Amino acid sequence: MIIDINTIKTILPHRYPMLLVDRIIELEPGKRVVGIKNVTANEGFFAGHFPGEPIMPGVLILEALAQVSCVLVLRDLGVPGSIALFTGADSVAFRRKVVPGDQLRLESEVEKLRVPFGRMKAKATVDGETACEAVIKFMIQMPGADKKQEGQPGSGSQP
Repeated sequence: MIIDINTIKTILPHRYPMLLVDRIIELEPGKRVVGIKNVTANEGFFAGHFPGEPIMPGVLILEALAQVSCVLVLRDLGVPGSIALFTGADSVAFRRKVVPGDQLRLESEVEKLRVPFGRMKAKATVDGETACEAVIKFMIQMPGADKKQEGQPGSGSQP
Protein backbone atom coordinates (compact mmCIF):
# COMPACT_ATOMS: atom_id res chain seq x y z
CA MET A 1 0.00 0.00 0.00
CA ILE A 2 1.41 3.38 -1.04
CA ILE A 3 0.35 6.52 0.79
CA ASP A 4 1.31 9.84 -0.81
CA ILE A 5 2.22 13.11 0.90
CA ASN A 6 -1.29 14.54 0.61
CA THR A 7 -2.79 11.58 2.47
CA ILE A 8 0.03 11.68 5.05
CA LYS A 9 -1.00 15.29 5.76
CA THR A 10 -4.53 14.10 6.57
CA ILE A 11 -3.10 11.66 9.15
CA LEU A 12 -0.26 13.65 10.75
CA PRO A 13 -0.61 17.22 12.06
CA HIS A 14 3.01 18.07 11.10
CA ARG A 15 3.78 20.59 8.36
CA TYR A 16 6.90 22.14 6.84
CA PRO A 17 9.54 22.28 8.19
CA MET A 18 8.68 19.46 10.63
CA LEU A 19 6.94 16.98 8.31
CA LEU A 20 9.72 14.42 7.76
CA VAL A 21 7.91 11.68 5.82
CA ASP A 22 7.52 11.95 2.04
CA ARG A 23 5.77 8.67 1.26
CA ILE A 24 4.60 5.39 2.78
CA ILE A 25 5.62 2.46 0.57
CA GLU A 26 4.50 -0.49 2.71
CA LEU A 27 1.82 -0.80 5.37
CA GLU A 28 0.47 -3.83 7.19
CA PRO A 29 -2.34 -2.53 9.40
CA GLY A 30 -1.65 -3.08 13.08
CA LYS A 31 1.80 -4.54 12.37
CA ARG A 32 4.36 -2.55 10.42
CA VAL A 33 5.00 0.40 8.14
CA VAL A 34 7.79 1.54 5.81
CA GLY A 35 8.21 5.15 4.74
CA ILE A 36 10.64 7.28 2.76
CA LYS A 37 12.29 10.61 3.58
CA ASN A 38 14.26 12.16 0.74
CA VAL A 39 17.06 14.21 2.27
CA THR A 40 17.85 17.27 0.13
CA ALA A 41 20.46 20.01 0.34
CA ASN A 42 17.56 22.47 0.71
CA GLU A 43 16.72 21.28 4.25
CA GLY A 44 17.00 24.33 6.53
CA PHE A 45 18.88 22.51 9.27
CA PHE A 46 21.90 21.94 6.99
CA ALA A 47 22.76 25.66 7.12
CA GLY A 48 23.92 25.26 10.71
CA HIS A 49 24.55 21.51 11.04
CA PHE A 50 27.33 21.75 9.94
CA PRO A 51 28.62 24.48 7.59
CA GLY A 52 30.96 22.77 5.13
CA GLU A 53 29.91 19.27 6.22
CA PRO A 54 26.09 18.97 6.19
CA ILE A 55 24.80 16.15 8.41
CA MET A 56 21.13 15.48 9.25
CA PRO A 57 20.71 15.87 13.03
CA GLY A 58 20.11 12.55 14.79
CA VAL A 59 17.09 13.93 16.63
CA LEU A 60 15.43 14.61 13.26
CA ILE A 61 16.11 11.05 12.10
CA LEU A 62 14.48 9.90 15.34
CA GLU A 63 11.56 12.28 14.71
CA ALA A 64 11.14 10.87 11.17
CA LEU A 65 10.97 7.35 12.65
CA ALA A 66 8.36 8.53 15.16
CA GLN A 67 6.27 10.14 12.40
CA VAL A 68 6.27 6.99 10.27
CA SER A 69 5.27 4.98 13.34
CA CYS A 70 2.40 7.36 13.99
CA VAL A 71 1.11 7.15 10.40
CA LEU A 72 0.43 3.46 11.07
CA VAL A 73 -1.13 3.97 14.49
CA LEU A 74 -3.22 7.06 13.73
CA ARG A 75 -4.44 5.64 10.40
CA ASP A 76 -5.56 2.43 12.12
CA LEU A 77 -7.16 4.37 14.98
CA GLY A 78 -9.32 6.30 12.52
CA VAL A 79 -10.18 9.20 14.87
CA PRO A 80 -9.63 12.46 12.93
CA GLY A 81 -7.73 15.07 14.93
CA SER A 82 -5.89 12.53 17.09
CA ILE A 83 -2.19 13.15 17.59
CA ALA A 84 0.60 10.99 18.91
CA LEU A 85 2.85 12.59 21.51
CA PHE A 86 6.45 11.39 21.63
CA THR A 87 7.05 10.15 25.20
CA GLY A 88 10.52 8.69 24.80
CA ALA A 89 12.97 6.45 23.01
CA ASP A 90 15.00 3.50 24.26
CA SER A 91 18.00 1.69 22.83
CA VAL A 92 18.78 4.57 20.45
CA ALA A 93 21.87 4.02 18.31
CA PHE A 94 23.20 6.11 15.43
CA ARG A 95 25.32 4.05 13.02
CA ARG A 96 26.09 6.31 10.04
CA LYS A 97 25.82 9.91 8.90
CA VAL A 98 22.85 11.01 6.81
CA VAL A 99 23.76 13.66 4.24
CA PRO A 100 22.11 15.54 1.35
CA GLY A 101 21.19 13.16 -1.45
CA ASP A 102 20.48 10.24 0.87
CA GLN A 103 17.11 8.55 0.94
CA LEU A 104 16.06 7.36 4.38
CA ARG A 105 14.06 4.16 4.47
CA LEU A 106 12.07 4.36 7.72
CA GLU A 107 10.81 1.02 9.03
CA SER A 108 8.69 0.59 12.12
CA GLU A 109 7.04 -2.44 13.69
CA VAL A 110 4.51 -2.57 16.52
CA GLU A 111 6.11 -3.91 19.67
CA LYS A 112 3.23 -3.09 22.03
CA LEU A 113 0.06 -1.10 21.48
CA ARG A 114 -2.70 -0.57 23.98
CA VAL A 115 -4.35 2.77 23.30
CA PRO A 116 -3.52 5.37 24.43
CA PHE A 117 0.07 4.06 24.80
CA GLY A 118 2.35 2.42 22.28
CA ARG A 119 5.86 1.23 21.60
CA MET A 120 7.41 0.64 18.17
CA LYS A 121 10.71 -0.93 17.12
CA ALA A 122 12.11 1.35 14.41
CA LYS A 123 15.08 1.51 12.05
CA ALA A 124 16.29 4.06 9.50
CA THR A 125 18.54 2.85 6.68
CA VAL A 126 20.34 4.41 3.72
CA ASP A 127 21.21 2.09 0.84
CA GLY A 128 20.79 -0.92 3.13
CA GLU A 129 23.08 0.47 5.86
CA THR A 130 21.58 1.18 9.28
CA ALA A 131 21.66 4.89 10.11
CA CYS A 132 19.59 4.76 13.31
CA GLU A 133 17.63 2.26 15.35
CA ALA A 134 15.43 2.83 18.39
CA VAL A 135 12.38 1.82 20.33
CA ILE A 136 9.91 4.71 19.97
CA LYS A 137 7.36 5.34 22.74
CA PHE A 138 4.27 7.51 22.39
CA MET A 139 0.86 8.38 23.77
CA ILE A 140 -2.26 9.07 21.68
CA GLN A 141 -4.16 12.26 22.47
CA MET A 142 -7.76 12.27 21.26
CA PRO A 143 -9.32 15.49 19.90
CA GLY A 144 -10.33 17.90 22.64
CA ALA A 145 -8.57 15.92 25.39
CA ASP A 146 -6.30 18.85 26.25
CA LYS A 147 -9.13 21.37 26.58
CA LYS A 148 -10.90 21.89 29.88
CA GLN A 149 -14.62 22.37 29.83
CA GLU A 150 -15.88 25.93 30.02
CA GLY A 151 -16.62 27.04 33.58
CA GLN A 152 -14.51 24.29 35.21
CA PRO A 153 -11.82 25.23 37.74
CA GLY A 154 -8.58 26.03 35.94
CA SER A 155 -10.31 26.76 32.64
CA GLY A 156 -9.55 30.46 32.85
CA SER A 157 -13.24 31.46 32.66
CA GLN A 158 -14.97 33.49 35.35
CA PRO A 159 -18.29 32.54 36.92
